[in-house]
Amino acid sequence: MLNICIVVGARPNFMKVAPILRAIDKAQADGEAIGRTLVYAGRADDPTLEASLFDDLQMARPDVFLGVDCENLNELTGQVMTKFESYLQSHPTDVVIVVDDLASTMAAAIVTKKQGITLAHLVAGTRSFDIHMPKEINRLVIDGLSDLLFTAGITGNSITNREGAEQSRVYMVGNILIDNQRFYHSLWRRPPVCDELGLEDGRYVVFTLNRKALMADKENLARMVRAMVSAAGNTPVVAPLRGAAAKAVSEVLGSEVGALHIVEPLGYLEFGYLAAHAQGVVTDSGNVAEEATFNGVPCITLNSYTEHIETVKVGSNVLVGEDAERLAQCLGDMLAGRWKHSSLPERWDGRTAERIVQILKECAGEHSSTGH
Repeated sequence: MLNICIVVGARPNFMKVAPILRAIDKAQADGEAIGRTLVYAGRADDPTLEASLFDDLQMARPDVFLGVDCENLNELTGQVMTKFESYLQSHPTDVVIVVDDLASTMAAAIVTKKQGITLAHLVAGTRSFDIHMPKEINRLVIDGLSDLLFTAGITGNSITNREGAEQSRVYMVGNILIDNQRFYHSLWRRPPVCDELGLEDGRYVVFTLNRKALMADKENLARMVRAMVSAAGNTPVVAPLRGAAAKAVSEVLGSEVGALHIVEPLGYLEFGYLAAHAQGVVTDSGNVAEEATFNGVPCITLNSYTEHIETVKVGSNVLVGEDAERLAQCLGDMLAGRWKHSSLPERWDGRTAERIVQILKECAGEHSSTGH
């Protein structure tokens, strides 16, 4: 029996592991000797893990909650290491999959290696090249420790190889988010807010905001949001924002809301519909930008870099940094129908999870037997 443990550190990670869970379950149903456990670093009552998330993703809640809940990243790292080590010591595990680049992800990676268990990293090879970012340090540590590096594209392969990873450990499996886009596309639900606001498909803009650094600089955030509202004119801008982001945008805008509508956060299937049928998207989320590229929807990213450069090179994504003037100019072009041609990057075919499970079956036993 190949025992796989998948570690998730935050809400967005669940979208990336859902396809892997489906692929493992299918292999199990086909008679393969394979099992899996889903471990969440946070608490069982985490408010971001609403029941609709798991209903929408058609997956069960995590099997194990480590119960870690603190703001200080060093403290969080220590707690996750202690609790995950206890878990591994009492649960036979052949391979651990860690997701993305959080402090909890790094903590789980370190413990996995110390326990002599095969470590796989999804998504490997993503870099901002800004060593002052905590997540960049996490990425370097996790990729450096990993036995199996699952990259989303050729750029990720190049980065990991350049940093010294053996080519035999690096696998370009494709973009795991696209497995979901293809799997759930027929299940998207038009959210009631569309009718409440009188939105027509293809005649509105979606705005999301999540990055703490962007919200912290209130003066510049005010300039950017006002520039967006001004450039949008009469085109509705729908913003399904969570607590801190909704508060930050409301505070900087005051009464100058224009066509901006801040609405309650949407479930996964409802947001999927909203974003897929928009005229364009303005976001600071790499995940949202990737989904926009899949849907062929023009996307403006409020950042000077992206960990997934394929969305810019061949996709529908344009980076504007934190520049209000550039944002206004690009939004004007978007609404006028002046946007670059885009296509799907390589291996965005919906079979990423299938490839990952096949690689795990082929490689995990080999790594375990050699003491990795």
